[in-house]
Amino acid sequence: MQPAVAYFDPPNAASRIAKLFLSLLERQFPVDSAQSPLKLKKAGDYAEKLAVHVNHLNAAVQEITGKTTTAHINEGIIAEAKSLLIHTDWNAAEIAFSLGFEYASYFNNFFKKHTGITPMKFRTGN
Repeated sequence: MQPAVAYFDPPNAASRIAKLFLSLLERQFPVDSAQSPLKLKKAGDYAEKLAVHVNHLNAAVQEITGKTTTAHINEGIIAEAKSLLIHTDWNAAEIAFSLGFEYASYFNNFFKKHTGITPMKFRTGN
């Protein structure tokens, strides 16, 4: 028997943690159902899942990618929101809930802050 060959040999702990975080973030999408919201919504959720302190996760991701953990999470949520708005007939409240927002108004404000337009304007192309 031969030892398993490592597919990814990170040069340091920060790159290993950043890679694990990005992989975990990627697996959160696509959202399959309006009734099952995202499980991991903030940096602390990812840190807990990866068994590292949130500050350590934030520092590692910032060092390797140049962007904050929160920026990566927000980009993922916005990309998924756009996809859901284009490819489903879910209303804003269903999309909001599926992306982990308690209220549709929080989702509308979040979407507008990051894109400059409301979700419904994005959906209609105006």
